[in-house]
Formats: sequence, C-alpha cells, structure tokens
Amino acid sequence: MTFTQWFIFFLLLQVIHFLGTWKLYVKAGRKAWEAAIPVYNAVVLMQIIGRPKWWVILLFLPIINLLMFAVIWVETIRSFGKKSTLDTVLVIATLGFYIYYINYFTEVKYERDRSLKPATSGGEWLSSIVFAIVAATIVHTYIMQPYTIPTSSLEKSLLIGDFLFVSKFHYGARVPMTTVAAPMVHDTLPLIKVKSYLNKPQLPYLRIPGFQKIKRNDIVVFSWPVDTVEYFFQKTNRKIRKPVDKKSNYVKRCVAVPGDSLKIIDGDIYINGALSVMPDRARPQYFYDVNTGGNTINVNTLQNKYHVREGGRLPDGNYVLNLAEEDARLLSKNPVVKTMNKRLAPKGEGEDVFPNDPKLAWNKDNFGPVYIPGKGKTVQLDKNSIGFYKQIIREYEKNEIELVGDQVMINGAPASSYTFKQDYYWMMGDNRHNSEDSRYWGYVPFDHVVGKPVFIWFSWNSQGKGLDKVRWERLFTTVHGSGKPVSYFYWFLGALALWYGYTVFKRKGKQS
Repeated sequence: MTFTQWFIFFLLLQVIHFLGTWKLYVKAGRKAWEAAIPVYNAVVLMQIIGRPKWWVILLFLPIINLLMFAVIWVETIRSFGKKSTLDTVLVIATLGFYIYYINYFTEVKYERDRSLKPATSGGEWLSSIVFAIVAATIVHTYIMQPYTIPTSSLEKSLLIGDFLFVSKFHYGARVPMTTVAAPMVHDTLPLIKVKSYLNKPQLPYLRIPGFQKIKRNDIVVFSWPVDTVEYFFQKTNRKIRKPVDKKSNYVKRCVAVPGDSLKIIDGDIYINGALSVMPDRARPQYFYDVNTGGNTINVNTLQNKYHVREGGRLPDGNYVLNLAEEDARLLSKNPVVKTMNKRLAPKGEGEDVFPNDPKLAWNKDNFGPVYIPGKGKTVQLDKNSIGFYKQIIREYEKNEIELVGDQVMINGAPASSYTFKQDYYWMMGDNRHNSEDSRYWGYVPFDHVVGKPVFIWFSWNSQGKGLDKVRWERLFTTVHGSGKPVSYFYWFLGALALWYGYTVFKRKGKQS
C-alpha cells in the first residue's frame, strides 16, 4: 500500500471510530465532535478510560498496535460497566465492533473513578503478560534485537553459537512494513512451524534516522535480498515472495559501500584499485591443499593450535583445511607438511556468480570489477551493463526493465542511464570459501539493513563437553573494535550483585 492508500485507510478508521463511540464520548462528559478528530480523539479516549496519554503513541507502532487495539477495546467497555468475561470475549472476537452495540443499544453509565486494577489475579496476570510483550516488542523492534550466529561465514570474527545483541538505532530502526504479525518472532511461529505474518497490508518503507552510517568493513545484519518462501510449501514446491522485513536475516561484513569499485584478485579484495585493509580482528579464511606425504596430523593439534573447524583428510592421506592466513603460515612450518597451496579458482575459470553472465568468466576468487551504486548516483545503461543493475531497478526500486534488441527500456521508455533511489552495499563473509554472499546474489539495499551487531552476551560450543560448551572468554565481549576482545562478564556479575544488594537494602529499609 502507498502512503496515499494508507492515509485513506486511516481516515476510514476514524469514521468507523466516530460512528461507534460518539455516544459514549457524550456519556463521559465530552463533546460528540471530539470522537471525530484524528489523533485528538485518541487523546480524549485515554482520558475517558483513565490511561496515560502516551498510550496514543503505541497505537501508531506497527505490530504493537495490534495488541494495544485489543487493550483499548476492553478498557473502553469496562469504563462503561461492561466487565464480565463474556463482554471481554465479545469485544475482542468482533474486533471492537461490540462497542457499536453498547453505543447504540444499551443504557450504560460512565464510571468516572473506576479502579484500574484487574478484579482477579488471573486478570492481573494477563495484564502483566500483555504489557511485558508490548515492552519487549518495542525493545526488539526499535532498540536491540537478540540474534544467533547460525553459520560459519564470519568464522573467527563471529562463531557458530554466538548470541548477539544487534543494535537497531546505530543505522536507524526500520519501521515494520508487515503490519499483521506475531510479536517477537520472525517469519515462523515456534513449535507449530507456520507463517507468523500476513503478507498484506504492507506499510511503505520508513526508517527512523540513525546516528551512524554503514562504514566499510562493518559487520551488518540484513534481510537476505533474494529470499523466497519455500519451506512452508515443500509438498507443492511453490515459491512466494516474502515481505522485506520477513526475509531471512543474514550477518556479513560490508566490504564495499556506495561509490566503491570492487574487484577480487586471487581471493584478495581490492577497493578502488587498492588492496582492502581489514580490521585486526578480521581473520579471512580460505581452503588450503595440505600435502603431508600421507602422514597424519593430530586432530587436537589441528583444532587447538591451528584453529581448524572445517575440512579434513582426503582418501590419499593428504588434507584440505579451512584456515586463516596466519594459521596457514604457522602450519606450513610444521615438519610433517611437505607443501601447502591456497585452493583458488583460476582467473578466467567461470563459476555461477553475480551477475550470472558466462561471458565474464568470473568466480569467487577472481571477480569484478563491480560498481556499488548509491542514492542519487547515475550509471550508464546498455546491453553490457544491464545485467549488473536490472535486479536493483526491477526488484528493489520497482520499475519495469527489459532489453529490446540493444535498447534498454524502463517502464516502456528508452533509457540510456539510471539514477538510484537508495544506497547499496556489498556484503561478504570472512570465511571466503564457505560463505553465500554478494558474490552470488549481488547488492544489499539499505532498506534491507536490520542493524549492527554490538555485543556477544553468550557463546555456546556444541562440540565441547560439560562446562567447556560455554566459551567463557567470549561472554560479554564487543563485536567491533581493535585488539583482542575483552570480556566484561565479571563486570556484569559485579553490577548485578550491587543491584541485588541495593534492592535488599531498600526492602529492609521499608520494612523497618
């Protein structure tokens, strides 16, 4: 839905609200017209039901407002004496239209000074749960979201089993576009494994301003641009498009920003013609062929000394190992190693990579150059360049584009250039030979950006035993920064102990 369509829908809701409540406003000592003025009518309603005016803000927050509408319906009928369980069920089951019946066909009286405390312990329990969900959803959507690292694409920087806090406010929180969805889950309801949302209606893209731009080599969480739903329809092999904010979340390193030209030469990234300098915490990995003459390298040595997590021994007794470059240099000095070679795809040997043009003969290790578009930047379009930008123009910026002969057509008109409407980024994993990233599916639009990982609060090693399953050294460490990550776990425990001691002292002071 466009902003115009949403505005019309909003006005329609105001009409529905006015027709269903104006008599109740009058019975509460207000004027009938006050039920008709958008936003103001919500402020007045909060006064009528005895709730704080800031609740009005919650009515305009997607997902959260679904909960708040039900709360407001219940609070409204209770303000006019309808407090039975049946009344509560009816107003929720009819999506608030039970209020029409109360407004026109009952003689209710306004209870000006009614108690706002639930009449039963069950009601109090339910009320606490609802507002806990509201508070948690606000934090989850606009401030900080928990996230788990599911794959090894950023191995060494972020490990499988790391539990992160992802900041929504660094780059600006994206307002949910999917308006009807279960709170605090992504695209699937737990346990029952069904969709957690409805595709329509959709809000236009909107983002709260952030205080930081995405910088080169930032680690970023984003919605996977080419995601489609296949899981829910395995029996029919049907694919459907997912809303942007319900696409699968990925985490990669942003290796190129708008305006950059990127090229990969023998596995090394070059930006604007210069070798990219990675942060000191980044440890790019590649597969290496390791010839030991058939001799065995101890498994514990591989894991502990050389930090090998992927690869293994080949049938001929030699090895293929996934190693960071410094670990590869260290392993090459091991007396059992005869030769070591980085397993690189040769230049000119084609692979199924972006933009999927066999004539380019690009692969994951020898790739490019590609230009990273930015908002307001213009590129020339012809039969040779259209492959790089047609996905952006069609899928992300919603235009019709085709090549007719040698002529590029956009929305039915000839076009020799195109100016982009938003910024785009190039995302790659540090685990270069085991990462599904921009080399395979292209650019990441800014409207797909979720947030910035800032903190590892827990880390779980499924291969460990007992307490060793917990990576204690990674608890409460920062994601970005330089030097070896420092754990603030004991500082956290100290702060927790101080807080607990303060609450106990305060409680004893009240009792005395």
